[in-house]
Amino acid sequence: MERRITIIRLRRPAEHQGNINQELQWFGESLGLFGNRDKDKSCFRIFVELLKASKQEKQLSSDDLSENLGLARGTVVHHLNNLMETGIVIQTRKKYKLRDEELRMLIEDLHKDFEKTFEEIRKTAEELDRYLGL
Repeated sequence: MERRITIIRLRRPAEHQGNINQELQWFGESLGLFGNRDKDKSCFRIFVELLKASKQEKQLSSDDLSENLGLARGTVVHHLNNLMETGIVIQTRKKYKLRDEELRMLIEDLHKDFEKTFEEIRKTAEELDRYLGL
């Protein structure tokens, strides 16, 4: 399964510390989850809703998210697909949940994915170097 892992090095503004919404926004932006095109912060809102559900050990359908957040189902499905592509959201049956219940665990799992991907790229680079006589 292909995953898009994006890390954006953003300076963590000191004025955000202590403001949970701004901290979560920075967290997600650092992982490339929330883009500039998401003007109404719908992806962020979906992420927060899934985070709340994970604390209650619940899974949510796209209809649940649409109703809870007042978003069109198509918008919800679009963002869920993007979040699944990053590997932080998984689908079981017709429900969605965060890959891990804790953000720390989520980052650790993404780090493992990142290391495995880089190892595969490194091995391929070595093979290409040999093939090219470098």
